[in-house]
Amino acid sequence: MSPSPVVLRNVRLVDGTGAPPVPDGVLVVDGPVIRWCGPAQQMPDDPALREATGVDLAGRTVCPGFIDAHVHFALPGPVENPLTGAGELVTYRTLKVIERLRTTLHNGVTTARDLMGLDAGFRRAVAERRIAGPRLLVAVSMLSQTAGHADFRLPGGVDALAAAVAFPGSPPGIVDTVDDIRVRVRALVAAGADCIKLAASGGVTSPHDQPDWLGLRPEMIRAAVEEADAYGGLPVAVHAIGEPGIAAAVHGGVRSVEHGYALTDELGAVMVERGQFLVPTLLETMATPDPAQVPPAVHAKAERWHRIAQESVARSVDAGIRVAMGTDAGLIAPHGQNLKELGLLVRIGGMTPLQAIRAATADAAELCGVGDITGSLVAGKAADIVVCGRDPLADIDGLATPSLIHAVIKEGRIAIDRAGVLAGAGLPGLTP
Repeated sequence: MSPSPVVLRNVRLVDGTGAPPVPDGVLVVDGPVIRWCGPAQQMPDDPALREATGVDLAGRTVCPGFIDAHVHFALPGPVENPLTGAGELVTYRTLKVIERLRTTLHNGVTTARDLMGLDAGFRRAVAERRIAGPRLLVAVSMLSQTAGHADFRLPGGVDALAAAVAFPGSPPGIVDTVDDIRVRVRALVAAGADCIKLAASGGVTSPHDQPDWLGLRPEMIRAAVEEADAYGGLPVAVHAIGEPGIAAAVHGGVRSVEHGYALTDELGAVMVERGQFLVPTLLETMATPDPAQVPPAVHAKAERWHRIAQESVARSVDAGIRVAMGTDAGLIAPHGQNLKELGLLVRIGGMTPLQAIRAATADAAELCGVGDITGSLVAGKAADIVVCGRDPLADIDGLATPSLIHAVIKEGRIAIDRAGVLAGAGLPGLTP
């Protein structure tokens, strides 16, 4: 263990709050937290800091660790059919998840919210540093009605979603009455869920529905929100693509609308008034599923609804809806390319690079309920830090290039140091 604190000097600070960058900054890492961060000329005259180990980062830009508020680590992305897991041992599927977690962390995401698939055991393993990965928040299961977005039961009786994605002991996802959903939310609380994931519309990849169909009925969404609020105020995230589902989610009082492709101006105004978040998952819309791996109806849905998504997101940004970064990585989007979403928020969503970075840091942290822990470079918060090899305000797409993520620090420990920029800092490694 190296001496503490460690002083990172000559850095360009982009702190995640949306404030202009600090060109000659200093960031002090003290164990797992940030002790001080700001302009070099304002650094405290503290003997401990004068004697601390110093590292010159040669003007590189430093950002907070990024947050992906919508991932599915139990799904493989485009590398294989999402139902492949149905034919694999749980132990083997677990090892593949571990690799996806490590890849995601090494590419700049230090916190991730898994919105169906992983159970609380993965969260514990990451927190105890038994495996390398982003700080995890888990929904465990996604809830929908029969013939809804979570219903992947095949004609032969096999539940493909449970077989390919869920881990043993995870509560099932099908709920058909208000009483069902109340009991199931309680079961998810007992299973350690950090948030509740609902499906208020049909989906692109689900076999029994259409995105513009209403999924869970408004009274069921309100019941889930009420139960989640009763158990510590757990946030409710809702898959909603078509207008009926978005309306049910917004008026049901959910914390975030996931996807929101057909969001109208009227519903957007309600979201602004209530402070509800939109997680647009643009990265998921940039490619259609392989026709060889999905039914023709799924491919047709993807082509139509992905276009609608890309045409609507700028209106949502202009309306002032709070946006948090999410990618849906694991479905169509690959793991480890999460930060491509930032460039899409700029080019398609009309955000500035600073706004996009805030959507992936401070705002995503607030949505996920970890704003007091991470999301900005502020004294007292976790030392979750990304050292960039290129100025992201001039080239936001550079963040999506692994070689330009020079180093990632999570809770004061080095996750990866591709460019050797932290050599001599003496910061500990992330895992034993």
